[in-house]
Amino acid sequence: MNESVISCLQVRSTMESSHLLAAAKKRVKIHPHTVTAKYARHAPYSPQPGGHTHFPQPGDEGYDDAPSFEDFGSFLEETSDRKRLTEAKRWPLSLFGSRDKEKGAAPGPQAECGGEAGAKAAKGVGEQLASFGEASVSASRLTWVGVLGAALANGCVIILTRVASERLGLGAIFLLLARCVVQLLAVVVPLHRGENPFGPEGCRPRLVCYGVAYSLSLCCAYSSLTFAAPDTAATTWRLATTALSAALAFLLLEERLGLADGITLGAGLCGLGVLLLPAADESNSDSPADPVAFWRGAFGWSLAALAGLWMALALVGYRSLKERVGAATALFTVSWTGCLLAPLALVLLQEGWSWPQGAQAWGMILGLVACSAAAFLGVTHGLARLHPALVSACQSVEVPLATALHLALLPMAPTATEVVGNAMVILSVGWLVAVKLLPSRGAARRHREEYEEILDSPIK
Repeated sequence: MNESVISCLQVRSTMESSHLLAAAKKRVKIHPHTVTAKYARHAPYSPQPGGHTHFPQPGDEGYDDAPSFEDFGSFLEETSDRKRLTEAKRWPLSLFGSRDKEKGAAPGPQAECGGEAGAKAAKGVGEQLASFGEASVSASRLTWVGVLGAALANGCVIILTRVASERLGLGAIFLLLARCVVQLLAVVVPLHRGENPFGPEGCRPRLVCYGVAYSLSLCCAYSSLTFAAPDTAATTWRLATTALSAALAFLLLEERLGLADGITLGAGLCGLGVLLLPAADESNSDSPADPVAFWRGAFGWSLAALAGLWMALALVGYRSLKERVGAATALFTVSWTGCLLAPLALVLLQEGWSWPQGAQAWGMILGLVACSAAAFLGVTHGLARLHPALVSACQSVEVPLATALHLALLPMAPTATEVVGNAMVILSVGWLVAVKLLPSRGAARRHREEYEEILDSPIK
């Protein structure tokens, strides 16, 4: 008998609760320091006999004493088992101030607590903004140093490849294959960290596509050295990569460049275009052009432009994977895909196998591997924070550096187009880095005023 009565009461209370929640309306009351939410009905509700449900209405006794969401949240935080897990994984707040002092403060009257909290907040605004600004500038400096260091390493890769091909008789595709084989050692890093070297489960197809695009870019770029001049091939590759990465980042990732960045980027592209102009003695020569040499150079130029397209796709592809794939995993992916594609390029071009002879050749290969790995890590680190077009634009410094190293090895007088083009590239990259790193006092002051206005607002 008792069980049947209890079950009837449970069914009745369930029906009343569902009836109340079906027609309930949320009513929010905002105080200067708290936000209180009530649930009220559209029409007065008369409870059924035996029911004792009552919802305080505005003006009723006890309405203002109802617990707020802040009280309920603190109660839930103190009584939940999640608190211990959250405290164990909480990000250290020493940079933005500590919450332990606020939690350990003794509670007092509302006015005194509000005044003390406001004073502390107003006092800590400058310190918080200063610490945040210092951390942001430090991270930006490290990023730009890595990107510029990658550009210098890429310049060394260009000149080492050129010297190894011209003086030691080593094929460009063979150098690429040797580079990919040695860089397979990057698999040690993800294995040491307990990660899958082929990437997380959800993004393996995209990671493979990234590796294939990057390796195809390198194969096309190194193959273009066989048909075109090394300076022309490297300049065309960088020009196409920068321009196409800006377009593809906008189309695929919806990442736009600012006006100042676009103008600086255009100036750098103009400098690369000037470098591609023929010299005065070549344009004024009256001798008939060899059609075989012309089409050979055009094919090499086309390969360099195709390499820029594949590299732009690779940069944009890693930009979409930057939060899930580390630099070592990306380097291993590029290495094993390069080991598969480089022999195919070797067969298609019928370049032949050229084994290095002597310690100088092996030292050249090891230096090429080290510089290429350093350049890859610098570019990958930059892609985690910067637009792909900006990263590629900074890599344009490799062209003036390679030209300077080549002129140092072979004392020759630079042409007018080389001087003007290299100067435009260096000035554009220098201006871009200076604008990004120099603090803007006007913007910082405006952000500080907005932050103080939010702190002084009675409704938070």
